[in-house]
Amino acid sequence: MNKKTKFIVLGSVLILTFIMVLLVVIYNKPHTNVANSKADITLTAQTILNDFENDENNANAKYLEQIVEISGTISTLSINDNKGIIALKNEGSLGTVMCHLTPEETIKFKNLYTGKPVIIKGICTGYLMDVILVKCIIK
Repeated sequence: MNKKTKFIVLGSVLILTFIMVLLVVIYNKPHTNVANSKADITLTAQTILNDFENDENNANAKYLEQIVEISGTISTLSINDNKGIIALKNEGSLGTVMCHLTPEETIKFKNLYTGKPVIIKGICTGYLMDVILVKCIIK
């Protein structure tokens, strides 16, 4: 092998090693514990939904992957794959704020009913006609 080939092989091995180490670090990154974390933003369900409806790009920059604490009124309750989902109603809007509870929080489901005011903390993952919060806990 000449020097150029050795350099290319060594460079390729180093780059692949770096990529593999980076992937392992990202894969093993600890998950955010919403219950033990302070909310980055506190607001109402109506406010966050209006923000997304009026300017989705700006709202994404403001709320995406942030821990938000949202107050609102329950419009629907459902369970999917043993995880509770709470929809918070909004006046004058087609969308809702969909809060996907953790399995541990789903136990509190029996104490909830439509029309009940509630405060929920979760991670905002975006907007698809509804604002989506995941890993939610009921405060």
